[in-house]
Amino acid sequence: MPIYAYRCDDCGFAKDVLQKMSDPVLTVCQSCGKPTFKKQLTAAGFQLKGTGWYATDFRGGTPPSTALPTGPADAAPAKDAAPAAAAAAPAAEAKSAAPAKAD
Repeated sequence: MPIYAYRCDDCGFAKDVLQKMSDPVLTVCQSCGKPTFKKQLTAAGFQLKGTGWYATDFRGGTPPSTALPTGPADAAPAKDAAPAAAAAAPAAEAKSAAPAKAD
């Protein structure tokens, strides 16, 4: 059940009241008895803490991968392998494209 803050406009009496959302709003001040007791607008009483709150946090399925490269050793094979493969491909094409000599 939510806690609502009330304050009397006439005498200044303030009180926090635990009520159901369906309960009627209080209007009569408990201190002076006048009908000037009003519900106050207050800040929310909870905070979302942590790394984030997303719609995908609690859905089924596999969680997203969080693996990150740890250093140059993880990235080095990918960089070195690509130029070596690219350099080998034109040489292979040049050999197969060379015309054969007829005797």
